[in-house]
Amino acid sequence: MIRPKELSVVVCDRKEIKRFIEEHHYSKSINGVKSSFCFKVLFNSEIVGAVLFGQLSTTAWKKFSNSEEEVLELRRLVLLDEAGKNCESRVISQCLKYIKKTDRTIKCIVSYADPNYGHTGVIYKASNFKFVGMSGKDKGFIDKETGRLYHSRALRTKYKGDYKPFVKKLREKLYAGLLDPIQLKPKYCYVYYY
Repeated sequence: MIRPKELSVVVCDRKEIKRFIEEHHYSKSINGVKSSFCFKVLFNSEIVGAVLFGQLSTTAWKKFSNSEEEVLELRRLVLLDEAGKNCESRVISQCLKYIKKTDRTIKCIVSYADPNYGHTGVIYKASNFKFVGMSGKDKGFIDKETGRLYHSRALRTKYKGDYKPFVKKLREKLYAGLLDPIQLKPKYCYVYYY
């Protein structure tokens, strides 16, 4: 079992952690996720985790600040199961310290724990985030072929005015009746203030 102090948290390019997140994070994707800060988590020079911070994908930042530039969201956090107790909170702490030192305009970090995947935000509480309530109701889709869950936002993601290739494929599945709509549970919302 890997202990927290055995981990190194290193700033990296998005491309260095993309595959790791897509393999190990429950979402299996970073498509449509904005990224401002990316970190790889190393144990003996091997990647055992990844963290991605970026702007919120909606105008939800208005709930937390008067300026979008002052708000970041912890968009992805994943560590291998070999990482033991308290590893997540130590990794988050290292990331927050780096962001504070690097970008003084950021006043808060927002993160959502998704009960649709069994998450309630225990690691955010352990990392001194404040619980501020639940997100609004939302809709999702389950892929009949793969069983994978997609947020409704996944069908609307555009790049330079056009749907991304993965969105086009999802929309084709929707029109073919291969995506079942479901009501998603609201997410737990946590905020860390600098």
